[in-house]
Amino acid sequence: MSKRIDVKDLNVYYGNFRAVEGVNINIAARSVTAFIGPSGCGKSTFLRTLNRMHEVLPGARVEGQVLLDGDDLYGPGVDPVAVRSHVGMVFQRPNPFPTMSIRDNVLAGVKLNGKRISKSDADELVESSLLGANLWNEVKDRLDKPGSGLSGGQQQRLCIARAIAVKPDVILMDEPCSALDPISTLAVEDLINELKEKYTVVIVTHNMQQAARVSDKTAFFNIAGTGKPGKLIEYAETTTIFNNPKEKATEDYVSGRFG
Repeated sequence: MSKRIDVKDLNVYYGNFRAVEGVNINIAARSVTAFIGPSGCGKSTFLRTLNRMHEVLPGARVEGQVLLDGDDLYGPGVDPVAVRSHVGMVFQRPNPFPTMSIRDNVLAGVKLNGKRISKSDADELVESSLLGANLWNEVKDRLDKPGSGLSGGQQQRLCIARAIAVKPDVILMDEPCSALDPISTLAVEDLINELKEKYTVVIVTHNMQQAARVSDKTAFFNIAGTGKPGKLIEYAETTTIFNNPKEKATEDYVSGRFG
């Protein structure tokens, strides 16, 4: 299931503006990688290039390669929609489809990909996805109720269930806990630790403690000033980034002296 990601010489543009410059990074399969750095340094933009989500904005383009187990996601003839079924995404604010039931929310991505699925297979997939998102016991008796009736933390786990229902290789999370209370945040962090047994997980977070708790490796992005591109400054084992970084900018950021 899980696949490695190798990014080579990636530049991201919006029109003529270069938002991210020269990123080279290798992300191991079955691991959690955290992207940290100040606001506006390109970490979310870079995250979105990993499943071609940034392309939904007009004028957005990339130079370079993003390889998923050696296959270039930007190769000629590659369908971005197909890419997104291999590389799922969970956004900052929980976004279940409000008019859909919990069950239909889980199945939404599968149906979007045009897959025909029998009722018994659908039932199994809903249960396994909700179990995978640590949500099954809380919602199994109300699967036909609207997803919007859940708490914020439950909604975010429902979005994670929706992402894993399509059986991706990689799960991207863009600040998945920033809209959640501490108890819900803990539930999602516990879940991230479990997800890496099957998936490659990449998370953008502004919360240093969270990066330290959940990730195996951490990438620090920074920006030289307004209007300059974001760059990857340092990438290493999380313990190294937090305790013994090579770059002074990394040390300043993780110790809170930055900004």
